[in-house]
Amino acid sequence: MPEFPTSRHRLSVRDLSCERDGRRLFAGLSFELAAGGALQLLGANGAGKTTLLRTLIGSAGDFGGEILWNGRPLPRALPALRESLLYIGHQAGVRRGLTPLENLSWYGAAEDDALWALEQVDLFGFEDSLCQQLSAGQNRRVALARLYLPDAAPLWILDEPLAALDVAGVAGLEARMADHIDRGGSILFTSHQPLALAQLQRLNLSDCAAIPGEIGAGGDSVFS
Repeated sequence: MPEFPTSRHRLSVRDLSCERDGRRLFAGLSFELAAGGALQLLGANGAGKTTLLRTLIGSAGDFGGEILWNGRPLPRALPALRESLLYIGHQAGVRRGLTPLENLSWYGAAEDDALWALEQVDLFGFEDSLCQQLSAGQNRRVALARLYLPDAAPLWILDEPLAALDVAGVAGLEARMADHIDRGGSILFTSHQPLALAQLQRLNLSDCAAIPGEIGAGGDSVFS
């Protein structure tokens, strides 16, 4: 698995506000996610967690405030952000008419790498089964197998990655996330479940709360 230079990965959000269907979801949201950091988004259904993630990756453009990748604002920095991004949405994003192996091949994975990744998510023996024949949890594992590919990007943005996973699946994903952070990657994810990640920071959109500093290696925060 790759090591990520800590000087190259920083996602900054400044005074961000988002609306949906004419309703203000949140306002005044500011935080920084540095290399080696993890931020868990919390909040009630409808608080705007998915909208925030889609805004950060450039799929929703109706926002106020500023989003910066390595100090450069979006949308100008969006191509560079996406080069460093691995995004898995609330829907698994799996092509159900393809097999797990074919799905990972569609993302550019070599066959040996894809087979190894599928084995890590406990899908050994299912690599040639059509995804439409697999359970919801197994399809979620197909999507999460992307996290085990050797060229996994430094910034992960994951929308409810624990959904439909059993206890073993949650434990495996937790371990993979911890390893990614240890290697200098960063993770922004939504989940209602607690995770035992070292130095994990949390942000509750229901309270319109912001973490007014840097979330990064060692859990240090730089407060303004």
